[in-house]
Amino acid sequence: MTEQEELLEVVTKEGRIIKTLPRSEIHGNPSLIHRVVHVLVFNKKGDLLLQKRSMNKDVAPGRWDTSVGGHVNAGETLNNALRREMQEELGITACKPGVLYTYIHSNPYETELVYTYSCVYKGRINYQQEEIDEVRPWSMKDIHKNIGKGIFSDNFELEIKAYIEHKSSKSSR
Repeated sequence: MTEQEELLEVVTKEGRIIKTLPRSEIHGNPSLIHRVVHVLVFNKKGDLLLQKRSMNKDVAPGRWDTSVGGHVNAGETLNNALRREMQEELGITACKPGVLYTYIHSNPYETELVYTYSCVYKGRINYQQEEIDEVRPWSMKDIHKNIGKGIFSDNFELEIKAYIEHKSSKSSR
């Protein structure tokens, strides 16, 4: 483990903490679940801000992804993690995200317990250029047209499906 390597908590599907391990031991082992936060950042028109991941990323390089997403560090609250990630990734400090839903995302590389939030933001974006190549708003129509074409990360494709299901279940009540 390097000095700067993240320490993450291995959790159950319900979020109960089992143990703490370095990121390098968790990534690459999908039997170990770790927590992440996602924030869907919308503009006033309802377009969703997406980030294009840097080609240097170990997961989904060069693909469009959720507005904000990141690990919950060991000992960190969900609220602190989402605020830290919003500031680190997009420079957003004046947005109050609301809770949407939670789900499990698993692929051959990792398994995440995802806590998703959303907010509407109209300020300046100052994105982290070392990890993000581009940021821009996408209309829901354009997102729908491009699902399954290899443009989006598999994480985002699952996220947007969860969001659509959440939205439709709320409107049918």
